[in-house]
Amino acid sequence: MVPISSTQRSAQTTASETPFRLTNHTAYARWRTEKLRDYPPTPQPLQIDIADPYALTSAEHESLTAICRKANMAVYRLGSSAHHSKRMVRALGRQLGLIRLDQNLCADEDGIAAIRVVAEGRPHEYIPYSDRALNWHTDGYYNDQAHQVGAIIMHCVCDAAIGGANALLDPEILYILIRDENPEYLAALSAADAMTIPGHSDNGRLLRPERSGPVFSVNDQDGTLHMRYTARTRSIRWRNDALTRKAIGFLEELLASDLPYMRRVRLNPGEGIICNNVLHTREAFSDDKAGGKERVVLRARYFDRIGQPRL
Repeated sequence: MVPISSTQRSAQTTASETPFRLTNHTAYARWRTEKLRDYPPTPQPLQIDIADPYALTSAEHESLTAICRKANMAVYRLGSSAHHSKRMVRALGRQLGLIRLDQNLCADEDGIAAIRVVAEGRPHEYIPYSDRALNWHTDGYYNDQAHQVGAIIMHCVCDAAIGGANALLDPEILYILIRDENPEYLAALSAADAMTIPGHSDNGRLLRPERSGPVFSVNDQDGTLHMRYTARTRSIRWRNDALTRKAIGFLEELLASDLPYMRRVRLNPGEGIICNNVLHTREAFSDDKAGGKERVVLRARYFDRIGQPRL
């Protein structure tokens, strides 16, 4: 079990005490030291076996919560491959305080999406429903500020024949690297109009208006850090000033480098990623339907973060 340090209790800090305010130098220095000192050096400490996802044991619950408070992500492996349902995903999330689902455009009526290659219909328009690679992003980066995605569960029902692995990066680590380089970069990336996402229409009907927002923001209630980002370039509009351009350039350099903090995970059936909406990618993949290999991942997006009291 991962021990809980003061770093892991960051979700309980107040907005005034949070290390993510650029004026809180002492709090930041203390938090940074603890965050990096016992950050998991390899993917293994992020992994946990779960016997029954409908009834987590106290040890499983505490380990999952502690891991996510430390690294903002965990990889779970179920004891039985029979647990491949949206009901299971909802039950697992609920035990970790994940209740409020983001009912996005391509999710089913229950708020959970089955991510697979789709040849027609609305999902066909979006890269996640293809076999193409997905570049670095956080989920829901196009949402308005009142409906930011706090956590995600991605559960593998079936893996692809070839490829389909995810790379993961804790936004708090990226925050440290940028702040250490130049705190002014973070100030620029925290501007209310740092990144603007174009509106989205379908047959003349506006489905989502144009939205601007910061890359990094701090929750006023609990002082936690949120990151909103996409590496896509089509129609994305960045704030047009020299400092923002330099900040984005440095961020892109970091994501293109081989950072030791990045984690690569290729999910097998019965495995999943549960995280506080960390930066992630997906490599291109190939299915083999005849051989029973068609990549299917159940994805649930929540407005909550992991670590709330058990219900």
